[in-house]
Amino acid sequence: MTPGEAVTPTTPATAPSSASLPPADELLALLDGRRLSPAQRRIAHYLLENLTEVAFLSSMELAERVGVSQPSVTRFAAALGFSGYPELRAALRPIALRVPEAGRHGQQAAGNELHAALESDQANLSALHKYAADPTRLTRLGGELAASEPLTVLGLRMSGPVASYFAYGAARIHPDVRLIDVPGSSAHEALLQASGAGGTWLVAFLLPRYAAESVAVLRTARELGVKTAVVTDVPLVPFAPWADVLLPVGVGSRSVFDSHAAPMAFAALLLQALADAEPERTQERLEAYEALAEARGFYVGK
Repeated sequence: MTPGEAVTPTTPATAPSSASLPPADELLALLDGRRLSPAQRRIAHYLLENLTEVAFLSSMELAERVGVSQPSVTRFAAALGFSGYPELRAALRPIALRVPEAGRHGQQAAGNELHAALESDQANLSALHKYAADPTRLTRLGGELAASEPLTVLGLRMSGPVASYFAYGAARIHPDVRLIDVPGSSAHEALLQASGAGGTWLVAFLLPRYAAESVAVLRTARELGVKTAVVTDVPLVPFAPWADVLLPVGVGSRSVFDSHAAPMAFAALLLQALADAEPERTQERLEAYEALAEARGFYVGK
């Protein structure tokens, strides 16, 4: 794979120029596309629900109401591209003054934000059709992963649950799947052991916020000659040069914590490609598992 380009710096935010938008939508446009930490998203949600109040608060007063530190408010303003909180507040005031009286307690903005979160997930899920429309790439990758024994899966911090789901399903149909979900030296040791045992591929889930420990493991994989299939959110990520196959899948960022609805759905598609690559082995292993599950009573009911 050709090394990826450097990430393009984010253009500083400015107050939305069109006053024709409803105030709630104008505010959402200001927040749209910004990569915020959980603490910063708490501030954003409070802002959405209390716009007319926030637009006239000091940074210390806002921090006290949200339950975060004053530096967190400053970093929130910077994350939106402003030089400081006073500049952000100045941009918010014209929007706040256009909020109808009936919407001054945030119901309109909060409702729009909930809908926007769901719409974001729906858009990300719809974007997965690009992989189904031309399955050649996934089919080829599924064959490569199926032939890697062992097959290593990486997922740290918030990426862990999606990686665990993929590894759990892969272990049903692949003879040797090894999950790395603990950072530190043990992660590098596990990859070294897998490589020494004949493993040729690492499936890595690096979803925002990107874990620095995961990037370090990608570098170790490159040094060991282990190929990497990296599932992330956008093509232009700083660790793109360390990926042999980069698989962008959208992440919902409208809530306090990211929604991994689309990455989870994509993990299922990748499992399907893995299963289809070795149909006889897949069938044999699934039948053996079902027999064991029935004999030992793994599940309740029919």
